Amino acid sequence: MGTLLYAKGVFINRCYDELNLSQPDLIRAIHHEYLQAGAEIVETNTFGANAFRLARHSLADKVREINRAGARLAREAAKSFDVWVAGSVGPLGTRIEPLGKTSFEEARQAFREQIAALAEGGVDLLMLETFGYLEELHQAMLAAQDVGAKLPLVVQVTIDEDGNCLDGSDPETFAPRLEDWGADVIGCNCSVGPVAMLDAIERVRAATSLPLAAQPNAGIPRSVEGRNIYLCSPEYMASYARKFVAAGARIVGGCCGTTPDHIRVMKSALRVGEARGKAASAQVAGSTAAPMAAPAQPLAERSVLGAKLVRGEFVTMVEVVPPKGTDIRKELEGSRFLKSVGVDAVNIPDSPRASARMSNQALSLLVQREAGIDAILHYTCRDRNVLCIQSDLLGAAAVGIKNLICITGDPPKMGNYPDATAVFDVDAIGLVNIVHNLNRGLDLGGNPIGEGTGFVIGVGANPGLTDLDEEIRRFEYKVKAGAEYAVTQPVFDLRLLENFLRRIEHCRIPVIAGIWPLVSVRNAEFMKNELRVSVPDSILERMARAPTPEAARAEGVAIAREMLVAVRQTVQGAQISAPQGRYSSAVDVLEALGTKSPTTA
Repeated sequence: MGTLLYAKGVFINRCYDELNLSQPDLIRAIHHEYLQAGAEIVETNTFGANAFRLARHSLADKVREINRAGARLAREAAKSFDVWVAGSVGPLGTRIEPLGKTSFEEARQAFREQIAALAEGGVDLLMLETFGYLEELHQAMLAAQDVGAKLPLVVQVTIDEDGNCLDGSDPETFAPRLEDWGADVIGCNCSVGPVAMLDAIERVRAATSLPLAAQPNAGIPRSVEGRNIYLCSPEYMASYARKFVAAGARIVGGCCGTTPDHIRVMKSALRVGEARGKAASAQVAGSTAAPMAAPAQPLAERSVLGAKLVRGEFVTMVEVVPPKGTDIRKELEGSRFLKSVGVDAVNIPDSPRASARMSNQALSLLVQREAGIDAILHYTCRDRNVLCIQSDLLGAAAVGIKNLICITGDPPKMGNYPDATAVFDVDAIGLVNIVHNLNRGLDLGGNPIGEGTGFVIGVGANPGLTDLDEEIRRFEYKVKAGAEYAVTQPVFDLRLLENFLRRIEHCRIPVIAGIWPLVSVRNAEFMKNELRVSVPDSILERMARAPTPEAARAEGVAIAREMLVAVRQTVQGAQISAPQGRYSSAVDVLEALGTKSPTTA
């Protein structure tokens, strides 16, 4: 549908689903073209007609109207043909828990609304297609069951060239799960060309006895003068249609790039060939049980930090920011100094404020090896897709990095390169879920990877946010996903921290308070007005009264010491920042706890 709409001059920035209302004759005509070519199932033009996708075009209130119209147009086109109408349902276009902030119930409700409208419009079956994440597909299947229309359910995933879903699930995993969840037909669509899909279909056949569906793209698209062109000829697609049927598929068609010419030749090849009536030669295996997660290594055995958290001891950590170049002498000397005065770990941020700095993963490794102190690796979602995240974390575990703080990350527009591209495949909640799975020996798709990674999982928290309800909601999700401790933003207002701690009592994990020794009144103003940290006016006034830079730094240390003493009995640790790389200032703050410094740095 999308291929022909684009070919007929509809720009890709239009909402294609809305055309059911504004250009019904165009949609009806495209259905006719495919039906006249021999299609026996025609899909409604509703792939993206859910509330989340339609909201991008300010059409979220049109879900029922657009889906009913889509079903009506397909029925009108099909009335002169002996064919079926399938209600097309695609992914929501947003991350759902545990990888995003859309809850299962919100996702299920969006699917329920769309599917109910399609059923009301008179579709013969439902085609859930192009799903890359099994949990989202599960919610769509549950929604179909909620609607109660008892329509046959064709469930199709999108795969990569290895036959795996985007969440890493392989055919041996997703096929039995979809069967257990109530699919009537299991298949693959979109994503790849016929060759890779045939391999996947053969593997699915060995994992389930259900009927199968195969709808590949007409090859992998190639960019030609700015347009994506699908280069598989109708004859080539027809040759694979026969192979799909021989492999056990009972529904065969095409996805992106598949024109009525492709369908016409495929239909002809199946009509005259011998493949159509043959049973698949592959033997059907019994359903494979989903892989079982191994128990995670006990927290106390993963690292020094993990052991102290379990014992309830007060944890001290100091921030060491990576350099902008390759000279790490100052950072190593500072880390050695911090170890000598009894600091438990150094906390190494990941290009803070979206600035280009040395890899914090490399610095963490060097600090641990050469300074002999535990490193806590900040790991952000800003620059990495889910493949890179898993690769990075497996590498970090292999070289001995065990402590993480999982954060979403500052957007590039905040930093030196505002035009840099952000990734944000997942946010901090999704990242915690990935790490939690790796700790249990499973990848993102639930596939076994061997021994678990053994990370101590930390997250960020901001007690001073204006919308504290949303912060608490996200904190609950982080804990549910597997967070084991939290580090707050710098604390200057004790009332906000105390209120936050009260609000999280039902999901409490060890909380490490962020403490920041201010260096000047400008630094305090920057924290308050640009970083949106709550800094009371009384602290601004104290910093403003300092007559010299040295006096201002001393006042900043004094304020930080007061904060540390005040929070000592309510939290399980403190992270002390070292502005301008002044590690001695951080140690001066920690002396409020009784830490003694044998030297200076």
